[in-house]
Amino acid sequence: MIRRSALPLLATVALLSACATTPAPAPLADTLARDPQFSTFTRLAAQAGLTEELRSAGPLTVFVPSDEAFKAVPAKTMEALAGDRAQLKAVLSHHIVDGRLAAADIKAGAAKSRQGGNLALAKAGDFVTVDEALVLRADIIATNGMAHAVDRVLLPPVKK
Repeated sequence: MIRRSALPLLATVALLSACATTPAPAPLADTLARDPQFSTFTRLAAQAGLTEELRSAGPLTVFVPSDEAFKAVPAKTMEALAGDRAQLKAVLSHHIVDGRLAAADIKAGAAKSRQGGNLALAKAGDFVTVDEALVLRADIIATNGMAHAVDRVLLPPVKK
């Protein structure tokens, strides 16, 4: 039997242990690295030299493809990107826009990516799309911005 005088102490311990399991806010690079669903993006961003940009003051919004989205990209395309750092950086930068853009703030229209191309944003009810990609998980908060998990890798327009 627990004595009545021990209840406030138990409540405090429970509250503190719940707080300990919540990770402290971190920059986008670190926030995404903590989530195993984004391991491919995190690895490729490091390879492309984007990690420090994702730790910058921002604010930035990243439409981050899940590992499943990267699995859908043809192997030849992934091999070509792995061998061309500039192209890899262009593809990943096409997923990044300046500013903190929460899902609730998204309106139909275009947003300029850091790569220089336009991303078509749309919202219908709770559904948000970016080009042909569907936002699977919105509003992943970081100290320097926001991320949204998407179900596709967005390829920038081919320059002619």
